[in-house]
Amino acid sequence: MLTSLFNRFGRRAVFLPPNPDSPLCVIGDVHGCVYQLEKLLALVPQDHRIVLVGDYVDRGEHSAEVLRLISERSDFTCLKGNHEEMLLQFLKDPKRKGGRWLRNGGLQTLASFGVRGVRTEMNADELLVCSDRLQEALGHTLRAWLEGLNTWKLSGNILVAHAAADPDVPAEEQSENTLLWGHPSFQSKPRRDGVWVVHGHTIVSVAGARNGRISIDTGAFATGVLSAVCLDGSEPRFLTAQA
Repeated sequence: MLTSLFNRFGRRAVFLPPNPDSPLCVIGDVHGCVYQLEKLLALVPQDHRIVLVGDYVDRGEHSAEVLRLISERSDFTCLKGNHEEMLLQFLKDPKRKGGRWLRNGGLQTLASFGVRGVRTEMNADELLVCSDRLQEALGHTLRAWLEGLNTWKLSGNILVAHAAADPDVPAEEQSENTLLWGHPSFQSKPRRDGVWVVHGHTIVSVAGARNGRISIDTGAFATGVLSAVCLDGSEPRFLTAQA
């Protein structure tokens, strides 16, 4: 049973079911788990538009394969996650941004692109060389694809974002920082506009829908389980695929 919330007048109001403009299947954080992604894609109903919430890279072993697979699919809607943002920042400013990315899964991404001999702690010159090698491995087309990723999708009463949404701000006015990195009130305060937020970023043991939030990051890189939610105006239906 879907939950409810208080409306702006304080009366208890039924939270309408998540109802997109057309059927959607939203896939959680992939993090280089290409085998689970391939299995999950085979389960998606043919009439559902596929949306991915970001974090395609880092931590798992097959980031390059994941990026190549999804970037070639014009029928997918791919959003940017904070890990894509860290990768892009590394390419733009490796000396200042490299350390953070490498400590948060960047080493696995580099390895998947064939960039070897890197460490979490490197000096500025080493980081610059590493960035150049990654750019060469990515190529201009894939980098442009990454740079062109949007941070949100709104369909019916559903907002899809990587990390979160500020519950006090309209769906179309969310800041990029909130969408990519989260918001302190997101998990504790329900929205009052009837919008359901489908998100990843925060790992949950089982994907689920509650209080206007649909959480679908089941930590595929650690648990081996990649999750998604199918939305068509009825009760949310969850899909999983394991390694």
